[in-house]
Amino acid sequence: MTTGGATASGAYGNGNPGGFGASGPYGASGDPGARGASGAGSAGSPGPEPGRGRLRSGFGLLGPRHGRHSLSVEQIDSLALPIGDDGVVIGVNAEGQPAVLGLNRPTAYDVVLIGGLWTAQVLALRAAATGARVAVETGRAPAWMQMVHAMGGGQNGMSVHDVGRVPPQGSSAGNPVLVVRDCGMRPPRGRVVSGPWQSVLTLLPYLSPVAPRLLRQARLVGVQRVSPDEAAEIGRALTLPRGDVDSLPTLADGVTLWCADRDRQYVMTQPTDAETGLFGTPRRMD
Repeated sequence: MTTGGATASGAYGNGNPGGFGASGPYGASGDPGARGASGAGSAGSPGPEPGRGRLRSGFGLLGPRHGRHSLSVEQIDSLALPIGDDGVVIGVNAEGQPAVLGLNRPTAYDVVLIGGLWTAQVLALRAAATGARVAVETGRAPAWMQMVHAMGGGQNGMSVHDVGRVPPQGSSAGNPVLVVRDCGMRPPRGRVVSGPWQSVLTLLPYLSPVAPRLLRQARLVGVQRVSPDEAAEIGRALTLPRGDVDSLPTLADGVTLWCADRDRQYVMTQPTDAETGLFGTPRRMD
């Protein structure tokens, strides 16, 4: 594989850009008036070929020549990027590669997070950083207002609303929206639901009687550390293997098991310095 525009052998042949001889485009002396050894120096000798002896129009000055850059077949895979989708980087997976959550979608997308406020706030902040507007529906507005003030008092696309008071958001492909529902263990049915370019993230601090319904409706479910009884019930609802059920009560702060259909991935959310200053260190409880 060869990268770059020109290699050691040249993009135009013989290692000389423009296809000129070793004496350069103007002859051996570099003087525009001189003729090289192969030029038409004597009467009766054939003239120079068309296009030779002068720079090609539009190419400008000759640039530096670089050595060949090549990879063996075995090295090609090293060029692959670890990110397989566009969206919000929510942490790193078990292999240390970035885990990306695509929230801005042309179809309805419901996410349920059984976990802590810290993780939900980090996800909301990162979603806003990708250009999405974030509307928070919550019964604990003071817990969210610190982030709103840090982002410019709501001028940067984040707003906080009381439960049941979220207005229509007018989402579109150029103006995607994330609605975060932080309404306790028994969130009421929301007035603003998921739709094209409008995802809804529902935060549940614990498993509750309404959780089975929300889990069935969700396209993606995130589970942080829960009790063994809650882990068993979640395992039945999501058809988790026994190993995952046993691991849920032992998860560290900041670790989430994300489940979508039959795909499962453990993700460690690592805060940036700015996020640590705003939210503190990762924690399951608030």
